[in-house]
Amino acid sequence: MTEHMGGPESPEKIAERQARYEVAKTAKSRMFKIVDEATGEAVGSVGYWEKDWRGERIYETGWGVLPAFQGRGIAGTATALVIERARAEETHRFLHAFPSVANAPSNAICRKLGFTLIEECEFEYPPGNFMQCNDWRLDLR
Repeated sequence: MTEHMGGPESPEKIAERQARYEVAKTAKSRMFKIVDEATGEAVGSVGYWEKDWRGERIYETGWGVLPAFQGRGIAGTATALVIERARAEETHRFLHAFPSVANAPSNAICRKLGFTLIEECEFEYPPGNFMQCNDWRLDLR
């Protein structure tokens, strides 16, 4: 699941990120658990948060689905719901996604949901790990 984002993280890093997600309940940052309706099982997460990018304050979005549940359209459906939530807040005009250039499924989600490919760029995620990403932008207005 983290193949395109710097590889596996230690249990400590996962717990640290989870703690940040749990306090991210303001209009500036939202994280959601993706739940399989049939089983009630958590299968991933999706969210958006504020970021300074190219001199502008934007929302960034990201998602992850456990490998056993990938390929079913879950990430796309969850991301579409997050887009509507960010749009309804009317806080920022643009929502960006930065999938690795090698992550074909995530790039396909961006295309399918109406994002515009702006450029390929170097992106740091997680901190200390640089990768080549596509900068996809969606106008929320």
